[in-house]
Amino acid sequence: MTENNATPPSHPLPIVIVGHVDHGKSTLIGRLPDGKLAELKAQAARRGAPFEWSFVMDALQVERDQAITVDTTRVWFRTAARGYVIIDAPGHVEFLKNMVTGAAAAEAAVLVVDAAQGVSEQTRRHAYLLSLLGVRQVAVAVNKMDLVGHDRARFDAVAADIRDYLAEIGIAPQAVIPLSARGGDNVATPARQAGGPLGWWDGPSLTGALDGFAAHAAPTDRPLRLPVQDVYRQGGQRIVVGRVESGIVRVGDEIAIAPGGRRARVAAFHVWNGSTPLSAGAGQSVAIALDREVYIERGHIVAAPDAVPDEANRVRVRLFWLDRESLATGERLTLRLGAAEHSVVVESVERVIDVQALAAAEVESVPRNGVAEIVLRGRSRIVHDPFERLAPTGRAVLLRAGRIVGGCVLRGAVDVASLRNLTSVEQTVTPADRAVANGHRGGVLWLTGLSGSGKSTLAMALQRRLFEAGRQVYVLDGDNVRQGLNRDLGFSPEDRTENIRRIAEVARLFADAGFIVLTAFISPYREDRDNARAIVGESFREVYVRADLAICEERDPKGLYVRARAGEIPEFTGITAPYEAPPAPELTVDTGVLSVDGALHRLVDLVEADFGSGARPELAAGE
Repeated sequence: MTENNATPPSHPLPIVIVGHVDHGKSTLIGRLPDGKLAELKAQAARRGAPFEWSFVMDALQVERDQAITVDTTRVWFRTAARGYVIIDAPGHVEFLKNMVTGAAAAEAAVLVVDAAQGVSEQTRRHAYLLSLLGVRQVAVAVNKMDLVGHDRARFDAVAADIRDYLAEIGIAPQAVIPLSARGGDNVATPARQAGGPLGWWDGPSLTGALDGFAAHAAPTDRPLRLPVQDVYRQGGQRIVVGRVESGIVRVGDEIAIAPGGRRARVAAFHVWNGSTPLSAGAGQSVAIALDREVYIERGHIVAAPDAVPDEANRVRVRLFWLDRESLATGERLTLRLGAAEHSVVVESVERVIDVQALAAAEVESVPRNGVAEIVLRGRSRIVHDPFERLAPTGRAVLLRAGRIVGGCVLRGAVDVASLRNLTSVEQTVTPADRAVANGHRGGVLWLTGLSGSGKSTLAMALQRRLFEAGRQVYVLDGDNVRQGLNRDLGFSPEDRTENIRRIAEVARLFADAGFIVLTAFISPYREDRDNARAIVGESFREVYVRADLAICEERDPKGLYVRARAGEIPEFTGITAPYEAPPAPELTVDTGVLSVDGALHRLVDLVEADFGSGARPELAAGE
């Protein structure tokens, strides 16, 4: 993106100028700002080319050579009412990606239509994209009125055509204005005041219409959304860095971290110069310290506990596809939403929308420059808001092999049960009823660690201890589950993910039934454990059973490390496949240091603190 080097006014209103190529966008904008006119006229004279007003905006040499806008260009100017930043978006179909980039940054738009050519397919496509991106403040400039003899009847016909189309896509234009950018007619001075061939027009000039746009207030009254851009360590503290997209965050506020819903409080703001604030609102970049160690990383979202974003593996999106190669069902892409990236599969293409007729067709692929509604299935939980609820956390881009190939807005989570004509059946026994009967709540202790770290040993010993104390308890062990429920799965990353998903769903059902569920699985990938936490919900507790690889190899109770070192077991965690240790588990037990009884003591304390109804003497027996 190129930018005019004039000094920008403070807090300008960003407006994107869109429309079909050659409808005169750049010439129109060239009539607005001051600054580079003399320089560009001299350049045109040196090159022996006639001066064009579009040169004010077309900063790239290729743009001047070919008389088209390639990249989005920004220029600042001011009317008597306020300042503006004008974003000139390319109109050529080859550069729609840049047009989307420009429109996504705008609070209002001017749609330029050629009076002679009328409303073209590209005009409709640009208008539809404005609707897709949530730009609702739109003025239409019917340009090149000089080519139709400034005919009022022609203007009325074009104005009616574009109004009808905009109404169908949910946009009510604030003004439809006749003008001639080349002659400057009705651009800055109202036509009736200036006289001349457009003297019949008694409405506003273009700049008058711009002054009628409302500046968007920062959404501080909306639920808190702080996408995490990074996490740093400073003096033993973890500092969470990001930009507040909506709401307000204050020192002392309780916050929830999505995915998973982990809770903490804001302990302090960190600044590197200036005074330390006590709060920050939408639009501000912040660095905050929390009052406790919780798992949080880039891509997570800090939210208000009573208004958290949605989490789902399946989401429905409205997509604008930009790549030359069509998008087909079953294709793998990367969904980039804020700072988060998710590996997704196109589960279905529900409909492709004809932007001309606004009709929908049922097909299995989306062509270049096509608009469609599709369902994406993610390996991890996708934290989002429906676009209509909160735009900053409701729009994303899609990547193919690292290249941006599409933009989308999220319509919401997909209810898998309704897709399959399933209906949830409410239990007649509530979790509270079961807690009273059992003397404890249901919950899941998720033991994770390397093979040989002691997960199964601890899980089985804890099960016996809790059972003898009268608890409802059950162990889900990795080897046992793989001999039955998950016997069809291997050890590839994809199969490991599905293995953990199934176990988490089963664990959730046991916990709902009032059981304390002890799971003993390597579960090597952090993303999969996060997904398990999201499935189970608030009753999920991650326990890291830590032991150095050397200790695990020395123990090697099943002889697996010897075989893995000999190359007999492919994709063995810790040897030929990675293990991602939990950064902030609810509990860590180091079995290289602690005895079994010592580790059990800590596990029992966690169970009693989080799931018990008061310590029972039986639980401490034998410790």
